Amino acid sequence: MSKAGRILFALVAGLVLGIVAARVAPGLAAGAATVAEPIGALWLNALQMTIVPLVVALLVTGIAASAEAAKAGRLAVKALVLFVILLWSSALVAAVMTPLLLDLFPLPAAAATALRQALTTTAPVGQVPGFGDFVRGIVPTNPVTAAASDAILPLIVFTLVFAFAVIRLGPTQRRLIVDFFKAIENAMLIVINWVLWIGPVGVLALAYVVGVRAGSAAFGALLHYVLIVTATGTIVWLAAWPLALFGARIPLGRFTRALLPSQAVALSTQSSLATLPAMLKATDRLGIPVAPAGIVLPMAVAIFRATGPVMNLAVAIYVAYWFGVDLTPMRLAAGVAAAAVTTMGAVGIPGQASFITSIAPICISMGVPIEPLGLLIAVETLPDLMRTLGNVSMDVAVTATVTRNSDLGRAPTPEETA
Repeated sequence: MSKAGRILFALVAGLVLGIVAARVAPGLAAGAATVAEPIGALWLNALQMTIVPLVVALLVTGIAASAEAAKAGRLAVKALVLFVILLWSSALVAAVMTPLLLDLFPLPAAAATALRQALTTTAPVGQVPGFGDFVRGIVPTNPVTAAASDAILPLIVFTLVFAFAVIRLGPTQRRLIVDFFKAIENAMLIVINWVLWIGPVGVLALAYVVGVRAGSAAFGALLHYVLIVTATGTIVWLAAWPLALFGARIPLGRFTRALLPSQAVALSTQSSLATLPAMLKATDRLGIPVAPAGIVLPMAVAIFRATGPVMNLAVAIYVAYWFGVDLTPMRLAAGVAAAAVTTMGAVGIPGQASFITSIAPICISMGVPIEPLGLLIAVETLPDLMRTLGNVSMDVAVTATVTRNSDLGRAPTPEETA
């Protein structure tokens, strides 16, 4: 069984065991829950301890990779600009659509209350200040203090400034610093893999506690969560068609026919990288020459994840909704900024690892509890299907749009041919 499968099995087993135990022997079940709760908390703490060093390392290496990609010429710069625009747009879609979907299809109040009471160790973190304090606090006076106090947005701002300064250094110094942060990134990923290896134990403990205290309402709540988050990703997935139509002047039917084989590969592999050959064939069917597609499409796979901001922010908003955190404009603004900026750095790392490292900073910046992520990571396999579908579709649409007016992308005139 895969790592994701083992964690999902542990979630279901823990919930069922907790529900049955609470009905058969309530007193004994409650006592066992008090033992299981700190075990789950220890596992969550182990995941949380990697967040700050990994986020900093990913941002530095991500900016460096983007700068290297931009050296490929005007076509690469044009692609990078479109990537940034789409990532921020993706985050804004989540800020608008997730609250709307939750209003239209609310989680039953009884289920939300039961779940809040089940996870008694959760508490808001990184409280968002008022507008004036928020603006003043964006630039940290001490980045180390910002990291220690979970002030994620100021830390991100400092890291971005530092990363852009690094790429202005000479080749030797730049390579030295980037390699240093790449080593930190790799070391933290090893730690996360260790933590995820024992993930079934932590998830089993957390799920047992929820099963005892929330009962069968937990299953309905997790299904509701999967549907809401997947729906937000579906919006970005569908946006690939109008982007291809208006950005690349490709008819919708033609785009669909060219894309279908890569969609099948995406569903079977849940990996954009594994789908790259199929995506290259899709661009060929769309009449995009190999030269520009060979520049833009690998860039998109390496540093662009269109569904990241929308689905990551949707998770944070859902947890806020679940725990009754007031989603003020400042909280949403902080979440949009964190979701858009951290996504590029998280591209290329394993799905379950990126779930924590991408979403926890968003939750912290919004003052939302991160403890529920320990349960939600277990059902990430299902929304991850939509993540991959959306990323693959947008990668092809972006490639077609960027190359449409490029010298490499247009067909030669008769005079040029002669």
